[in-house]
Amino acid sequence: MKVKKTILFVDDDESLREVTHYHLNGAGYHVLTAKDGLQGLELFNKHKPDVVISDIVMPEMDGIQFLNKIKAISEETMFIMVTAHGSIESAVEAMKIGACDYIEKPFASEALKISIEKALRVAQLEKENRYLRHVAQEKFRFENIVGTSKKMQEVYRMASLIAPKESTVLLLGKSGTGKELLAKAIHFNSKARKGPFIPVNMGAIPESLVDSELFGHEKGSFTGAVSQRAGAFERANGGTLFLDEIAEMRLDHQVRLLRALQEREITRVGGEKTTQVNLRIIAATNRNLEQLVKEGKFREDLYYRLCVVPITLPPLRDRKDDIPLLLDHFLGKFCKESGTGLLKIDDDVVRLLMAYHWPGNIRELENTMERCIAIAVSDSITPECLPEKFRRTGSITENLILNLPEEGVVLEDMEKEVIKAALVKNNYNQSVTARFLGITRNTLIYRMDKYGLKQELN
Repeated sequence: MKVKKTILFVDDDESLREVTHYHLNGAGYHVLTAKDGLQGLELFNKHKPDVVISDIVMPEMDGIQFLNKIKAISEETMFIMVTAHGSIESAVEAMKIGACDYIEKPFASEALKISIEKALRVAQLEKENRYLRHVAQEKFRFENIVGTSKKMQEVYRMASLIAPKESTVLLLGKSGTGKELLAKAIHFNSKARKGPFIPVNMGAIPESLVDSELFGHEKGSFTGAVSQRAGAFERANGGTLFLDEIAEMRLDHQVRLLRALQEREITRVGGEKTTQVNLRIIAATNRNLEQLVKEGKFREDLYYRLCVVPITLPPLRDRKDDIPLLLDHFLGKFCKESGTGLLKIDDDVVRLLMAYHWPGNIRELENTMERCIAIAVSDSITPECLPEKFRRTGSITENLILNLPEEGVVLEDMEKEVIKAALVKNNYNQSVTARFLGITRNTLIYRMDKYGLKQELN
């Protein structure tokens, strides 16, 4: 059964109140009426109507004062101002304060119904947007980003410190390390979280369209510009603009980007009017910007403008402690999406994944887990689910025995050196080293005692 929407109509004209009540009630609304703002406030606090409609000229409390009172109680409430021709300026002022529409007297009942329907649609969209923002804020809380390794904890610490500020952030790291995910977390933990997050991949934009994509264009400014279009800077106004692969920009485009960052204003392609923008910039790259500056391929002044707070995300091979956590995370995610029960991961699979060098980083791990879940034929993910490259161990073994000396070796000496190298590689973390070597932790501890391998202190 459809729940009736409640409309509060406030006007000092009794006959107009009666006529409006009749028409809106006939249209299926629950209608409340009040003769002035004071009575309107009492009804509003008691019934919490979905839409408030108020005359602008009333005794005791005028429509503008009434609007301010309503917005102070509930900013989300839709408010329609009724105005006579002589008070249009006041109606425009009401729109600036927060009214969603205004309608002139004398008005037809159909015109009022259309205005109410529009207000209710806007209210529903805003409700959905608030819900989505809430979900996004929960999803992108720093503590929800998977990773407990020391390097990632330092990343989270720095990001959480800088998020509430307005400083420009430069995210550095190889492809697939999660730079955009971290950028979203910074945005949704910032003061601009109610504003938009606009990502732009500079490496994916044709060079001829970079200015249009960033700054927008006017109709007819170039072939194909069939209408006016706002650029990323305008769309991100009040929020965050994420410029990914920033190193791929040509020098002439870098000049225009630098000016926009310095002046906080942009001009659309083919236009003359400048537009002020208030936004936060987060840039990212997988290249060495300092080296590009030395080579003359990236402007030094733009580099320093972007590199206010640099944060480097480590490659997955340098944070292998996090692999088991990431596996659990992706396992839960893809099993839920596919509608299958939660699968188990064989220990041999974990061992193979821990030994892999992960050139594609977290993105490659995520894709690997999605594949495994898709082709698993039992309730477990087995080594057979993995791509062949994970099961090719022959080349590793060959590399270890290629340089055997003619006089032979002592097997225990080789074992000692391999274990020592594995401990150093994994920062003497015994659990990670054991998985790396494909043995149990107890076996590793026994062999460390056997060979006198203890962590070397500086």
